[in-house]
Amino acid sequence: MIVVATADFEVYHGVVNELRDRGTEFTTIEPGDEWPEDAAVAVIAAGEHVELPDGVPVVQADPEEPRRAVEAVMATLRGEGGRTVVGIDPGERPGVAVLHGETVVAAFQVPAAKAAEVVAREVEDAVEPVVRIGDGARLVGSRLIDDIEDVPIELVDETGTTPYLGTGARGMGDVLAAVNIARLEGEEIQSRDIDPTAGELQRIKDRSRKESDTNRAIGDALARRVAVGELTVEEALERHREDES
Repeated sequence: MIVVATADFEVYHGVVNELRDRGTEFTTIEPGDEWPEDAAVAVIAAGEHVELPDGVPVVQADPEEPRRAVEAVMATLRGEGGRTVVGIDPGERPGVAVLHGETVVAAFQVPAAKAAEVVAREVEDAVEPVVRIGDGARLVGSRLIDDIEDVPIELVDETGTTPYLGTGARGMGDVLAAVNIARLEGEEIQSRDIDPTAGELQRIKDRSRKESDTNRAIGDALARRVAVGELTVEEALERHREDES
């Protein structure tokens, strides 16, 4: 049994909500109360002094990071820390899945520009983490590889990683693909040099036309700079306007 035993309201509120969201069985007590006989792990506030039963492991929770505390609790119950593996299904809004061992502990879908920030946060305290990125969406994937720092990256063949989505599962494909990518070993990679194809450049130009106030597309040179991550589409459009004026 997970026992939340803290006088810190912020920690109590955050941890209890995280446990409820996961559908996890737990109980709460006031510090100094009698402990349940089946206590398996205790959660208290960081720096808080609580009398614990002999042999019960404790997780100290930061009020700003209740999810991390709950992940530590789950790892303790499993009896292993579990290597942290982050899987990414690249695209304009990549799916990102965080696994500890075989357990999915977090999932996100964020704009590509935010993905590296999410990865940095999720691996901050991890021991020997690894990031696995699918080899599709080559341009976005190569930028992600460049943006992610201080963690090993593996390039994974993502063939067959996107599952069939039944009724009610619309929008989950990228995240579920990220889970599958995280579970596949890939080739360690430092960077990925991509020469944009004509089709990839055309898609960037089409996007710039849609985002342009004047329905004008950027040219090949600017599209290429967007493709390799030197400019965003918005910055390329601004350069385009400056060149025309």
